[in-house]
Amino acid sequence: MPTMDYLLPLKALMWTLSGAGLLAVVLGGMLAVPLRRLPTLESITRTARAVDRSDLPAISVFQARDGTWLGYRHYAPLKPGVARVAIAVHGSSASSIAVHALAKALAAQGVETFAPDIRGHGSSGSRGDIGYEGQLEDDMADLVGEIRKTRPDASVTLMGHSSGGAFALRVAASPIQSLFERTVMIAPYLGPFAPTSRPNSGGWAQADVPRFLALTLLGRLGFDGAAALPTLAFAVAPDSKMVLTGTYSFRLMRNFATHDFHSDLAAATRPLALYAGAADEVMLPDQYQAAVGPDVPVRLFDGVNHMAVVGDPAAIAAIAADVAGVPNPKFAPFRGNL
Repeated sequence: MPTMDYLLPLKALMWTLSGAGLLAVVLGGMLAVPLRRLPTLESITRTARAVDRSDLPAISVFQARDGTWLGYRHYAPLKPGVARVAIAVHGSSASSIAVHALAKALAAQGVETFAPDIRGHGSSGSRGDIGYEGQLEDDMADLVGEIRKTRPDASVTLMGHSSGGAFALRVAASPIQSLFERTVMIAPYLGPFAPTSRPNSGGWAQADVPRFLALTLLGRLGFDGAAALPTLAFAVAPDSKMVLTGTYSFRLMRNFATHDFHSDLAAATRPLALYAGAADEVMLPDQYQAAVGPDVPVRLFDGVNHMAVVGDPAAIAAIAADVAGVPNPKFAPFRGNL
């Protein structure tokens, strides 16, 4: 008869296979949970559509390292002699169109500005997806390389609105942070557990939490074959889906965000600044200063909501003056409301 020593490894194998099978069933069920669509968040749609974009520049393109042609809009400086360049990154679901008013204000101050369609948005790549986590940082480095062809010596400020602000902070903490003199976050989304974040971003975004958790666990086990599955939906208007991105894949959701805002703030070695509207309906702007700490100047604009902070004339004038280095006491660094 088999000895007990012989049976123990067999039993261990059976328990291991049973556990693996149960885990596979659980993960399969979590992956199968459908992504829930959201009703339109009217305040975002209404404010975004109020901006005059009749003079929107045409899309230009550059080739990223993987051979994909990515789009951006170029805003030539309207004042001579300003040795500064800005890259203005749009927020979630959007494209370069969303930062048009801000880019114009920067150009009016003499700051040559580039507004990219981040891969997965607008004219860049496959809508709602990227190839791998970290590809957006590679794309940003490639865009800076493109800019350096004509502006080899200019200092570059990286700017980002909403999720673009989160991505800007991510870049500011990354190995390519030395490409930028400064990072300006505008109403940044610092993550679901940040004190600045309303639940579901005030009705703007809805994550598929079971699917997200399953894909996170699979990634830690070395399997990323399902990372193209959608895990995040936005409250975009039905008639805007030709220009906006309604969902993000798991890998785009993770990449167009901070790693963790605490660790990113700690890893950033170049100056940071933060602007937001005091009437932001997506974030909790009064919590920004406590979240980012005393070393990051925070400026709030009274009566300005989440999208208006990149469209309101007074707000964008203040931000552009700061980036251009215009010596104006009204726009000098401070903490509080404008």
